[in-house]
Amino acid sequence: MMQQQLYHKAVELLKQLIQIPSFSREEAGTADVIYTFLQQHGMQAHRKQNNVWAFNRHFNPDLPTLLLNSHHDTVKPNPGWTLDPFKPAVEEGKLYGLGSNDAGGCLVALIATFLYFYEQEDLKYNLVLAATAEEEISGRNGLELILPELGQLEAAIVGEPTEMQLAVAEKGLLVLDCTAKGKAGHAAREEGINAIYEALPDIKWFQEYKFAKESEHLGPVKMSITMVQAGSQHNVVPDTCHFTVDVRLTDAYTMEEVLDVIRQHVKATVTPRSMRLKPSSIPMAHPLVQAGIALGRATYGSPTTSDQALLPIPSLKMGPGFSGRSHMADEFIYLHELEEGIGLYIQLLKRVVG
Repeated sequence: MMQQQLYHKAVELLKQLIQIPSFSREEAGTADVIYTFLQQHGMQAHRKQNNVWAFNRHFNPDLPTLLLNSHHDTVKPNPGWTLDPFKPAVEEGKLYGLGSNDAGGCLVALIATFLYFYEQEDLKYNLVLAATAEEEISGRNGLELILPELGQLEAAIVGEPTEMQLAVAEKGLLVLDCTAKGKAGHAAREEGINAIYEALPDIKWFQEYKFAKESEHLGPVKMSITMVQAGSQHNVVPDTCHFTVDVRLTDAYTMEEVLDVIRQHVKATVTPRSMRLKPSSIPMAHPLVQAGIALGRATYGSPTTSDQALLPIPSLKMGPGFSGRSHMADEFIYLHELEEGIGLYIQLLKRVVG
């Protein structure tokens, strides 16, 4: 199928997806549309909950497999919307609609690219396309749910709006709930041990500590105290102080290494909410990266998390659209971004799998 045909199919599919609310955990309608689209184009589509995937026709179990992944869930509309978020509208080369930029444009561009390669024989890699749910809430019933169904994967392209530049590393996220203990007493008397004062040295440590190693693409590990709760009333010395730390990890450390360092230095008990959202990276020498560089794409480190965090393989974040438009009112993607994105995805994969 010619690239121009693929582009027009991608635009029409994106318009369909915009019209169907697909908030995280409520993506059944868009999953139906994607599943039907793949079936109508002669593919054997698979579905588990609101995740849809398909393998290329000439899948060869002796070859490595490359995953093409993006998500079809969206956040809820920003209150500032002046347009109908579920009515696709094209004005001055922009396609408006909720999820058009994050990440509908990426998803339909990857679907078009998969369609381009679907029937080809003698590829160097198998391809598996996965349109997944719950990315916006880092849910457990999205990509993570179907990874066992996809078989052994060698690498992945994760579609997120990067202006088709190469995000070769992505920060991970570790949210820590910390508890400093004291002893209750009356504030008017010399009683008790103030848990707030017990927490202060730890809070100061989080503010000032610098991890020794910095990532080439992501810089230093960043720790921020974002919430503090203590006390029940003005005249009672609090016996407990809870505080929350937002830790943005880099590929210079594993999540476990960062947690160990923190626990060695602070007195409070430290409990991670999750160890799932790991930092990710792909070697600069990887064929996907080298193919992108050969096409004039720039490399950088991304501060935002995506489903890359759930992949235990090298992954490249790349897609049409601009990250700064994600979650904003009157979200849009330029149609030329979509057309160029499909072309660049195809050129990149020709260099790697063709």
